[in-house]
Formats: sequence, structure tokens, C-alpha cells
Amino acid sequence: MSEEKEKSGKKRAMFFWLIIVALMGTNAYTLWLLLKEKENGVKERVITEKVVVERDNVQADLLALQKDYATLQTSDAAMQKDIDEKKAKIEELLKQAAKHKGDARIIAELKKETETLRTIMKGYVRTIDSLNTLNQALVAEKKTVLKQLGNEKEKQQTLIKEKEELKTTIAKGSVLSCFNVSAKAVLYKRGGKKESETTKARKTQKIKVSFSLGENKIAKAGEKTVFIRIMTPDGKELAKNYDDTYKFTFNGSSGYFAGKTELNYANTEISGVSYCEGQGEFVPGNYLIEITCDGVVIGNTSLKLD
Repeated sequence: MSEEKEKSGKKRAMFFWLIIVALMGTNAYTLWLLLKEKENGVKERVITEKVVVERDNVQADLLALQKDYATLQTSDAAMQKDIDEKKAKIEELLKQAAKHKGDARIIAELKKETETLRTIMKGYVRTIDSLNTLNQALVAEKKTVLKQLGNEKEKQQTLIKEKEELKTTIAKGSVLSCFNVSAKAVLYKRGGKKESETTKARKTQKIKVSFSLGENKIAKAGEKTVFIRIMTPDGKELAKNYDDTYKFTFNGSSGYFAGKTELNYANTEISGVSYCEGQGEFVPGNYLIEITCDGVVIGNTSLKLD
């Protein structure tokens, strides 16, 4: 009996030890699981904190990039449109960063896109700088060209002015001189064959105007029409008829001539005579006489009739 009790006691003791060992193993495993879970929690927290830091860095980079893009200005419409599209893209990336603050994959993608946008921005900066440099060169070249054009225009205006002055000088120099101007009242006897001078208005039939044209090498040679314009004592122009047949121009004005004569001028001195008449009888008084050639008054005299 005693042996059986002893064996039974040993069995119970062994069973208890097995339970104790099992409990110790279970506790050890549970402790290991707790420690592992704690370690994983720490790792996850570290990873989460790292992702948040990355997110914050990406946001900071995007905000800085946004400011940099805001400074980009260009006159190239296509490039400016592309820049504006990139600005809108940055806005969208900022929203994505705020929305997915704990998603490491998305934050990594945002970081990559941010770097791409910065690289693109650097390209824009280089291009804009090149365009600005080119524009500055073009502006400087334009100023130079405009200055040269201004100088040429000034030279041209000077040449035109000198040409006009020369033309005026030549025109003045080509005006014929007139001298030996005289006027006499005449009447005709013996059927108009004999010419006699008179000072009486009532006897006067015509006014004979004599003159000489001087030598002028500048003036144009050839046929010259010399017009005689006479103002009567009562302030009228003496003319046989007051129509276009007796109308002529002088010194920019127009009037009626009392007589005219054609001369073949060869740039040397030549004399001429013109007989002038009106529609009715001559009246007493002073007659003012002008001699015109090539549209310019070149001589004058007067005649007094009693």
C-alpha cells in the first residue's frame, strides 16, 4: 500500500511540475508576444512619424515651389499657359499631401512629382533668362536701328531742305532781269501807218511798252511770253476783253493782261515791245505798268496822261 501511495504521490508531483513548466512556457510565450507587439507598435509609430515628417517636408517643398512658380513671367503665350498649368498642379499636390498624410506610398509619389516640377521650373528659368537676354539684345538693337534711322531721316530732311533751298536759289537765279523799261502813249495817222507819241488821254489809242531782258545762263532758253499788266487811274485792269483769253497768272495770283509779246530767248540780252489797249477811251491820270515773264513780275514803270 505504501508503495502505491508513493508512486501515486510521485505521479501527482510530476503532473504538477509539468503543469508548472507548461504554465511557465505559456507565460514566456505570452510575454514574448507582448514584447513583439510592443516592438511592432514602436516600429509602426516610428514609421508613421517618419511618414508625417516626409509629408511635412513635401508640403514645405511644394509651398516653396509654389512661390518660385509665382515669380515666373514670360511674354511667350504657350510657355505661360504651361506654367499656369504647373501652378494648378502644385495646388492639387498640396491637397493630396494634406489628405494622405499617413500614406507612405502616396507621400513618396508626391515627393517624386515635386522634384520633377522643380526640375521643370529650372528649365523654365533658363529659358526665360535666355529670352530676356535675347529681348534685351533685340531692344538694344532696335534702339540702335531707330537711332540710325533717325540719323538717316535727319540727313534726308537736311538733304531735302538743301535741295529745296538750292531749287529756290536756282528759281530765283533763273528769274530774268528786266531793264530799259519805258512806256509811251501812241496814236496812228495816215490810216494807221504812222505812229506818233502823245501825252493826251483823249488822243491815246495804245500804250507802247518797251523793255530789255538781261543775260541769264541759268534760265531756261526758248520761247518766252512776256505779259504787260496795266492798272488804270480808276483802279481797273486794262484789257481788250475780260475773258480767259486775256487771263494770266503772276506771283501766285491771276489777272488780265493789256498786251503780250513772244520772244525767242537764247540766254543773252534781248529787247521787246508790246502794244497795249483796252475796250474804250483812255482816261487822264497815272497808269501803273508791270512786266511779267515765267509767272514772275520782273519789271515796272508808269505813264501819266493828261
